[in-house]
Amino acid sequence: MAGDSREEAPFAFNGLDRIFHERARLGIVTSLAGQPEGLAFAQLKRMCGLTDGNLNRHLAVLEEAGFISIHKDLTNRRPLTTCRVTPLGRERFVEYLGELEQALRQGARAATGSVTLRPRTT
Repeated sequence: MAGDSREEAPFAFNGLDRIFHERARLGIVTSLAGQPEGLAFAQLKRMCGLTDGNLNRHLAVLEEAGFISIHKDLTNRRPLTTCRVTPLGRERFVEYLGELEQALRQGARAATGSVTLRPRTT
């Protein structure tokens, strides 16, 4: 279809959401995606290999986007922070993964020489 941005710029990968496409945030959301009850901050920190400050910063970005929720409680008089993927976050993450799969397939075809670029016609 004429004017389709995928045809005009096939390697722009506009569908890759920059929020998920950062290494630490990709790790965080991937860790949380399979945990409907969420994960405690300490578990998430260990699983993703992040410092407290780094994890807090990335969680803030994901929470601001509406992709995760953060719940703070007291358990045995100790603070417990639990993080969960929101329904919006899950939906957008699945979309992101689909776009990433397409980019990887396209990259593999390009690397093996099986992508043919056609000159743009006006």
